[in-house]
Amino acid sequence: QVQLVESGGGLVQAGGSLRLSCAASGITFSTYVMGWFRQAPGKEREFVAAISWSGGTTFYGESVKGRITISRDNAKNTVYLQMNSLKPEDTAVYYCAAGTKTVSRSEWNYDYWGQGTQVTVSS
Repeated sequence: QVQLVESGGGLVQAGGSLRLSCAASGITFSTYVMGWFRQAPGKEREFVAAISWSGGTTFYGESVKGRITISRDNAKNTVYLQMNSLKPEDTAVYYCAAGTKTVSRSEWNYDYWGQGTQVTVSS
């Protein structure tokens, strides 16, 4: 049974930082591309970041580029999302996803999804 469990969300003031984690089980983590997406109320799900199985390739969404860093620890089966200089518009539920295809911004390339963790940025 595949499980992706996000953690680290919460309430933070604008300008603050959070680090999200996503722990994976039930997959050979080191062979999976990992991604983060987010969805704000009333909006479509949006790509945030993705990382290749080795960590050597990363993609970022335009709205977060320069403020967010994705990384992974294959020994711990965990992918991270370090978020700095947070803005109220970053408020959303953040989801991690795992896929076996190439690193991609498209949610259709991901096979497994976590339940999400809420990030709220106050102004």
